[in-house]
Amino acid sequence: MNTSFAYLLAAGVAGASLLPLASHAQTTAPAAKLTYTAPRQKNLSDEQLLDEVQRQTFKYFWDFGHPVSGMARERSNVSFDYGDEVVTTGGTGFGIMAIIVAAERKWITREQAAERVGKIVNFLWKADMFHGAFPHWLNGETGKTIRFSPKDDGGDLVETSFLFEGLICARQYFTKDTPTESNLRNKVLWMWEGVEWSWYTQNQNVLYWHWSPNNDWSMNHQIHGWNECFVTYVLAASSPRYSIDKKVYDEGWATGNAFKNGKKYLGTTLPLGFDYGGPLFFSHYSFLGIDPRGLKDQYADYWQQNQAHTRINYDYCVQNPKKYKGYGKDTWGLTASDSYKGYAAHSPTEDLGVISPTAALSAMPYAPKESMRALKHFYNDLGDKIWGEYGFVDAFSEQHNWQAKSYLAIDQGPIVGMIENHRTGLLWKLFMSSPDVQKGLKKLGLESPQLKK
Repeated sequence: MNTSFAYLLAAGVAGASLLPLASHAQTTAPAAKLTYTAPRQKNLSDEQLLDEVQRQTFKYFWDFGHPVSGMARERSNVSFDYGDEVVTTGGTGFGIMAIIVAAERKWITREQAAERVGKIVNFLWKADMFHGAFPHWLNGETGKTIRFSPKDDGGDLVETSFLFEGLICARQYFTKDTPTESNLRNKVLWMWEGVEWSWYTQNQNVLYWHWSPNNDWSMNHQIHGWNECFVTYVLAASSPRYSIDKKVYDEGWATGNAFKNGKKYLGTTLPLGFDYGGPLFFSHYSFLGIDPRGLKDQYADYWQQNQAHTRINYDYCVQNPKKYKGYGKDTWGLTASDSYKGYAAHSPTEDLGVISPTAALSAMPYAPKESMRALKHFYNDLGDKIWGEYGFVDAFSEQHNWQAKSYLAIDQGPIVGMIENHRTGLLWKLFMSSPDVQKGLKKLGLESPQLKK
């Protein structure tokens, strides 16, 4: 989802009117049954509870994956008026990572996982792409583009980067010499080599988010930091055929009003980003694959950045300046999700009294004690209202006595992946082991203990 647009619009930043804030707003016609009475286990240990939540959330991508393409559906209720065929490229990248976790934890067999990811890869191989980049949404049956907004009907470089974050992990994981795994690796490599990242600069030192054969560059959205798009620049630098120069990173990404910060919020210094950090998905999406531990460059130490972002979000909810019902050490986490008003980019500066479970749960690597406390409260105490067949619903508000009737791919995926990174570092190890990613990080001047000398 182009959530940076939604966040900028919610924050009232000029020039963000290209995308309506409610573009992901839930509609009334359900495409999947929502079961609030899914059984919950009692007296689970911490490890058993993490298993339970990861496994139940994974079912969104496994049981509810599109039957033809295997891709992740955008959401569990109908997106716009498009019906049940809308699949999401970025959310599928997160889903692929969840499938890898499931295989590693033996909830499914390796062969089942390879078959499903192979099905997705074979579908993408024939689907619409634009100078190698995929659109935000595809028709899960035909592979044709479903436009995200009136002019957003072509390549979406950010969603493409989330997709390839998952595909690169898959290529590093499925290394056996079997027909299924060999085909999967080869097609991922060929598609990866074909993404024309450098073309999406328009010969300038900045990446552009969208291009469309119908509307050309009219979306005209340059990708500046700090937000969820860090991985887009890392992958653009990592490309074996269409790599960007470091100048594009320095003069494009590392610029703008919302890049450098350095101010204190609630006692915590925030190196980069919006005041109070913005929605928490900024510290999740790029870091499903990129290992932030010890990762640093001239701009920031990214582990410190993500910890600070999380701490500010947590402390804000604990202090609860708007006195919303339920907020506290057990109930925290503000990020973009559904709300009682439609879709909203929740953050300390856009606080509607809505808690999104993915916010605290996907922050597990950065604040394990605080995240675990929230997880236990969500599951044990609030589960009758917010626990269902695909894990926790997208959002809830005790203040407004409201619970979402929806799950979203881009919110469910990080729960599985980031909890796994906290537990074993699995996805971090896979993504960072890619020789291309290693080269890209070095090219941008990033240091990491994971980089081979």
